[in-house]
Amino acid sequence: MAGIAGIAADNTTEEVSEMLGTFRYRGNAGISVFEKGGTTIGIIWNETEKETVKKCLEAGDAGYISSPGNYVIVKPGKSSFIMTRDELGAAPLYYGNDKNGNMCFASEIKALLPFTKEIREMAPGHILEGEKLRPFFSISAGKKATGTPGQIAEKLYKLLDKAISECIRTENTGSWLSGGLDSSVICALATRHLKKLRTFAAGMKGAPDLEYAREVARYIKSEHHEKVVSPEEMTAILPEVIYHLESFDALLVRSSLMNYLIARLASEYVDEVFSGEGGDELFAGYGYLKSIPAVDLEKELLRITGALHNTALQRVDRCAFAHGMIAHMIFTNPEIVKFAFTIPVGYKIHGKTEKWILRKSMEGMLPDKILRRPKAKFWEGAGVKELLADYAGNNISDNDFRIERNLSNGQIINSKEELLYYRIFREHFGSDIDLSWMGRTKVT
Repeated sequence: MAGIAGIAADNTTEEVSEMLGTFRYRGNAGISVFEKGGTTIGIIWNETEKETVKKCLEAGDAGYISSPGNYVIVKPGKSSFIMTRDELGAAPLYYGNDKNGNMCFASEIKALLPFTKEIREMAPGHILEGEKLRPFFSISAGKKATGTPGQIAEKLYKLLDKAISECIRTENTGSWLSGGLDSSVICALATRHLKKLRTFAAGMKGAPDLEYAREVARYIKSEHHEKVVSPEEMTAILPEVIYHLESFDALLVRSSLMNYLIARLASEYVDEVFSGEGGDELFAGYGYLKSIPAVDLEKELLRITGALHNTALQRVDRCAFAHGMIAHMIFTNPEIVKFAFTIPVGYKIHGKTEKWILRKSMEGMLPDKILRRPKAKFWEGAGVKELLADYAGNNISDNDFRIERNLSNGQIINSKEELLYYRIFREHFGSDIDLSWMGRTKVT
């Protein structure tokens, strides 16, 4: 299902309906509010999810199960109220207590703000039963895979291919395509299961991502669509992106702008899309990882994978569902995550090549130029980094930054760019809310 909201109390149908109304855009097909076991629950869904919704409700549960690795399940009951969030936190879930002490929960923060200012994020891979939070899954390094690099690469290929096939519910499925390795891998494999794959890219004029995406599209013979974005359009959409994203973190906002526009473009053609998020974390795609000693590398990969719910996965969820679309993040499939951490780190960074084993698994499926392409940060490949920094610098003085960077809740704004985003965030959500639920990345 596209979204969920609820209150652990009877006779709160009106309140739950109000909560759903704040993110009605997440689902374009159906909406239902009902009471069960002392809990009022509201759900919304998209056209392709009708059968999933039916089965879930027949089982006495509510939630959304977009794909393996992307779900929230709620089992209502006064004495046995249970909430479960997927292993990596691809599906969002927040909760808090209203003025009467009743637990409220929802897919987005904006739904909870009228009822409580003390909001917590449901931890990924956890079950909340009453007030007790316990893990059912933890990301850990498994026993190392044996076999040759070729054998490991082949198994990885098969797992990725299987995960994609399990997500396809309609031929009207497309894929975001940046031209980077991860999205290209997903697109190439998706063509094996769809009669015609539609691919979507966005960037500013001359952006490298547009060129690489075109090359991949030609190679895999997809029906390719792209949007060339002007500087004016990029800055104009900041308020709506931050509203949907529910964050002012500079790196997250910056990387979300093109995702938002790609999702808008894709929504004109397809109901569901694939996304390549998570590949960098699982297979060591970031440049800084090359400087980490091999003995410490796996620990860092575990850390950044565990933080995905506040970074890339949040970005994809909010950008896709802002346009009523389902995004399948293939690399978050639990089988793939578990297998990835059995692969020796020497096969992830091999010599000076990052994501070496992933590249090897796709030999012959993609052009050599793409298989050899080094990692580029999304906003750099799309051509937006300098634009946003300059825009913030022109709108915020040095003195304003000194005065405003220290927030009343103790958090510190890291840059003029982030202060620009915070000002917009504050207009949407106010300045009197606890921000402990909001993920923050490192200083930019």
